[in-house]
Amino acid sequence: MINIFICDDEPKMLSDISAAVADAAANCDIAAYSDGSELLSALSEKDCDLLLLDIDMPGLSGLDIAKTLSGREKRPVLVFVTSHDELVYDSLQFHPFGFVRKSHLKTELSRVLEDAVKEISGRQKHFCFRSAEGNVRLLLDDIMYFESEGNYIKLYAKSGEYRFRETVTALENSLGPSGFVRIHKGFLVNHPAVKMVNTEECVLYSGVRLPVGRSYSEKARKQLMRYMLK
Repeated sequence: MINIFICDDEPKMLSDISAAVADAAANCDIAAYSDGSELLSALSEKDCDLLLLDIDMPGLSGLDIAKTLSGREKRPVLVFVTSHDELVYDSLQFHPFGFVRKSHLKTELSRVLEDAVKEISGRQKHFCFRSAEGNVRLLLDDIMYFESEGNYIKLYAKSGEYRFRETVTALENSLGPSGFVRIHKGFLVNHPAVKMVNTEECVLYSGVRLPVGRSYSEKARKQLMRYMLK
């Protein structure tokens, strides 16, 4: 089940977008909001996988809301819905997943929804391993990074820390296609956990600072920047 939030201050457009989403996306739960403050309140209480957000609204605009969400570690896939093409450039700083023009709602929304659902489904994949405590199954999105510890790996997740026998190279080969980036001979990081990266260190939203190895620096920064700009 994918949770989709929609926010638009125009009642008719809010209804039209909700109907179009219901037609185009199966197995989804839709919540509609006509006010930015109401939306932010809902986002503080319930996870949202996909947010369809009007850019130009009175009070809290879509750009204001996007700025608030940009400081959070867990952010929904963001799609701006607008009738003001001139505002699209201003919104790029928040790295939206896509745009839908209200004048082309039905044709553009179905395509963006299809791509967004694929992105969300990828985030909902699991990683399974065996630790001393038993078999463990975690959502990839819950994992922040892996650290090498001799013949073992320490896994740092939002839900806790785990230790199991494996190599960073093996994890890189299996999880690289899912957005995990090798930043050091001893560290593999999950891109959504990364807030900032430079030639010397990688800073996570949790505040953890990880070293960036000299031989990995250029490739790792390019990979992480590609993810950040999506």
